[in-house]
Parts: sequence; structure tokens; C-alpha cells
Amino acid sequence: MISFWFIIVAILILYNINRMTNSLCIQKEIAEDRQPKVFRTINVLITIMLLSSYIEILYT
Repeated sequence: MISFWFIIVAILILYNINRMTNSLCIQKEIAEDRQPKVFRTINVLITIMLLSSYIEILYT
């Protein structure tokens, strides 16, 4: 049951982080060709954080 709720919360977190990243790109006027790299980097780091949090919750 915890897995279901964790996945729902993780999706919401990723969605909000992507919204904030988009706002950052617009506010700082980051070039269109650099934006995919910014999104990819942030998404990979957030996914690693979420996976490590899930593993910590799972094994404690």
C-alpha cells in the first residue's frame, strides 16, 4: 500500500519540479537548445532522490 501512495506523491513531485523548472527557464531566458539538458539533469537528480527515499522507506 505504501508503494501506491509513494508513486502518486512521486508523480506529483516530478510534475511540480518540472513546472518550476519551466518557470526558471522562462525567467532566466535560457536558450531553447539548452532547455532539454536542464530538464533532463533536474529530472534525473530528482528521480535518484525519489528512488533512494523509496528504498530507505522500504528497508526501515
